[in-house]
Amino acid sequence: MKIDDFGVEMWLNEHETHCRYNLSETCALPLTLGELADMTCGRGALADDIMKIKLDYGDITGSERLRELIAGLYGSVSADRVTIAHGAIGANALVLMSLISAGDKVVCVVPAYQQHYSLPSSIGADISFVYLKEENGWQVDLDELAEAVGTDTRAVCINNPDNPTGSVMDEKILKAIADICARSGAWLLCDEAYRGLNYYGEPFGVSAVDLYEKAVVTGSMSKTFSLAGVRLGWIAGPREVIDDINRYRDYHIISVGKIDDLISCLALENRDMLSRRNADICRENEQTVSDWVDSERGFSYVRPHAGTTAFIRFDLDMGSEELCERAQNEAGVMFVPGSAFGYDDHFRLGFGRENEMIRSGLQAFSEWLVRIRQQYK
Repeated sequence: MKIDDFGVEMWLNEHETHCRYNLSETCALPLTLGELADMTCGRGALADDIMKIKLDYGDITGSERLRELIAGLYGSVSADRVTIAHGAIGANALVLMSLISAGDKVVCVVPAYQQHYSLPSSIGADISFVYLKEENGWQVDLDELAEAVGTDTRAVCINNPDNPTGSVMDEKILKAIADICARSGAWLLCDEAYRGLNYYGEPFGVSAVDLYEKAVVTGSMSKTFSLAGVRLGWIAGPREVIDDINRYRDYHIISVGKIDDLISCLALENRDMLSRRNADICRENEQTVSDWVDSERGFSYVRPHAGTTAFIRFDLDMGSEELCERAQNEAGVMFVPGSAFGYDDHFRLGFGRENEMIRSGLQAFSEWLVRIRQQYK
């Protein structure tokens, strides 16, 4: 099987270990195990629970406790319609490899996570793209989507909230997408890794799985719950799909770690506190980014409504890879080039970490821009 290089991941692998200001990170400010314990059950209680665990294989599809807690994130999902994977990336892979065969038509809404189109393409699927509109707040044109889907599409893939733009498809838009999918009998894969990080109103927006009978959604402990280190994600969807995935998973992951399962349960039992913490962090940091964009000529963006990333348009005499390489090498500031998403006049900025680091990194970037502009005079 031949597969395209994963642009974002390759960039991160090459660059993230040698920068002073990492403005590429997509997880909300990570918690230490001690911090999580302090916020929830206490360090002693957590230590006791961990010490009692026998380090054999865990429940293959996740513990009943964990799957019940995940089901509680939705309005219409029961624990038997949930299965556990290694992060959202593992969950997406299991869904795509279970649903898609060579020759299937798959429609992907972009910019989005590359896995959604490169993986089915490697299987031999016929990929079509529908582009979010920057001039329309990075929202999908429903007429274009309907035309692309037609009556012969196997699956439609979306991110909601979107990575890299931070836009959110509300209930009205999701229902319209569901209607388009239903006319084709298409499955809807909705990657909801950033669900729970809405800045306005309730942190958890509506889920596609509660709106469409053929929706399959994925989620993760990484972004919303600040626990990327546990490497735990999930799939929620119709029972028939979950059953197929649970047969398919035997060739890929068997089970997740029992300690990861326990820590995830603890976080999910305190989900409201953690999602509020992280939405507050992201809201403050996004305001810092907005203030910077307003003060810096030649830069603009559509303000995100959720998640930890902004997609910044720039007006400089260079492409996004050169911009990001030079910003890191000459100013110590790391971004992700928009070329990894197919937009060479943009870069992705991650703002989920400490506010002071975000401010300092943007200040260092601005000082570098002054030097660059003087060179081009």
